[in-house]
Amino acid sequence: MVVLLLFAFVAGAATAITPCVLPVLPALLSASATGGRRRPLGIVTGLSVTHTITIVGVASVVEGVGVGDELLRTLAICFLILFGITLLVPPIAQRMESRLAFMSRLGPRSAGSGFWSGLPVGGALGIVYAPCAGPILGAVISVSASRGTTAGLVAVGVFYALGSAAVLLGFALGGRRVTASVRRVGRGPALQQGFGVVMVLTAVLMLAGLDIRFQRAIADDLPSFLTNPTRALERGGAVEDGLADLRGRAKFDSSRASRKDAEAVQVASARGAGLPGIQTPPLPRLGDAPEFAKDQRWFNSKPLTIASLRGRVTLVDFWTYTCINCVRTFPYLRAWDKRYRAQGLSIVGVHTPEFRFERKASNVRDALRQEGLRYPVVQDNEYGTWNAFGNQYWPAKYLIDATGQVRYSHFGEGDYKETEAAIRTLLAEAGERKIGAAANPGAQDAPSGHVLTPETYLGTARPSSFTEKLRDGTHDYSAQGSAKLPLNVFTLGGRWTIDGESSRAVRGATLSGRVVAKKVYLVLSSAGGRPRKVRVSLNGKPVTATIAGADVRDGVLTVRRQRLYRLVKLPALAERVLTLRLDPGVSGYAFTFG
Repeated sequence: MVVLLLFAFVAGAATAITPCVLPVLPALLSASATGGRRRPLGIVTGLSVTHTITIVGVASVVEGVGVGDELLRTLAICFLILFGITLLVPPIAQRMESRLAFMSRLGPRSAGSGFWSGLPVGGALGIVYAPCAGPILGAVISVSASRGTTAGLVAVGVFYALGSAAVLLGFALGGRRVTASVRRVGRGPALQQGFGVVMVLTAVLMLAGLDIRFQRAIADDLPSFLTNPTRALERGGAVEDGLADLRGRAKFDSSRASRKDAEAVQVASARGAGLPGIQTPPLPRLGDAPEFAKDQRWFNSKPLTIASLRGRVTLVDFWTYTCINCVRTFPYLRAWDKRYRAQGLSIVGVHTPEFRFERKASNVRDALRQEGLRYPVVQDNEYGTWNAFGNQYWPAKYLIDATGQVRYSHFGEGDYKETEAAIRTLLAEAGERKIGAAANPGAQDAPSGHVLTPETYLGTARPSSFTEKLRDGTHDYSAQGSAKLPLNVFTLGGRWTIDGESSRAVRGATLSGRVVAKKVYLVLSSAGGRPRKVRVSLNGKPVTATIAGADVRDGVLTVRRQRLYRLVKLPALAERVLTLRLDPGVSGYAFTFG
């Protein structure tokens, strides 16, 4: 825990110098440059207190008082506008200082003037302050939202806020020193009014949501070393273990259960619910299923709750549309939905994104249409439901019985017959007597079942095997010849712009790798959604129609929207050198192989 607290402080300090804090800096500097000499300390103290409360406790506090967090943000921005007006009208500023002067008697006499008037300004800034969310901030917010606060969680949040406060105080004092020299030449009143204009203008832009758009834009477009400067520390074993403890381990794991815990199996077997030749897995009562948390848009259904599904058996499936392992489970999910919905089964897909572009509702809607998924699906962009379930995997399935108890979990692909037997068992336990024959998933796009080239990421956040180390930013790379390319190693050629999760072609871009697979998939996107080409070759020759994936025509793949593309489909497992030539503006995210 000590290591995690130290890292939280460092992470807070580091993220306070990222571009993500630019929207609040004008207000911070403007407010700190006026008033008493202790106002910067008051502003940063107020900011730290409300920011800590916001990231640690707002999920429970706001819910308890019935005030939405958007309203809280709006009230804070309105206060900033009011403060800006006081700078524009000096008599109002003097009146506010005199009203708050009595509070200075509560502190030490050496505290100086301006501290107490700075507190409410800092408090308002703390609500709208949103540095780039690294793992510390993400873990604190998600855990507090899904499971409430703990002493350890509060401590991490406090140390994170203290790290930010130290840097922001330095900014405030530095800005105040610069403005002091301007005042010496008699420009003080005009300077104060100028700061008032900056305060009001900044707050109005925040009210219009432009600060949030700005933060999203720089998070998408700037290199990860700018938006997440502590990423190297995050990968340390001690920090990762601390974050795992903070988030909690997998909450529901039926594979750890013993047969004696599975009392429902015998009941269902007596009613003929099992599948012939398939041993029904243990179905212990693992605990109450958590509610869907911090969800966004629902598809194929009105918003649902776990409570509203009582009386039915519910399968919760965590997935994301660019994950080929998830895609390969869809034939079974479709078949189970079709076969058992009338018997009392409800499938709810929870789409928890792996990449930023997967958060777009239109992309999820297109994936549902393409894959023919008709059961309810909810967006989990903030990982609220993911964290509530303590989930760690794509894909992951949780079976909930008719009383709301989690009874079975399965992570990854496979064991479809066992999962179906568990579904039938719980349906029988719920009172369904006419379950009938097994589902028929039809032909499946199954893994090859041999040693394959492993999943390969094209960003710096998750290093994969490349002949030349991937670097954040725009750089030229020299491709290694295919004859010298080792097995399961990739090489880039030409100019690329690379960040934590993707590589974008800039000029003369090639991507080659010696792979062992029957099928090759790649997550791709095109800047602005414009159609761009990727030319696909195997062993130096364009892929022909007999071995091309479903998305390739005449050796060329056209990339339009952000999704998983099917590049190659060989008749048998084989070793080949795959080469891609990408138009400028095409971004690659991750290879998977089947």
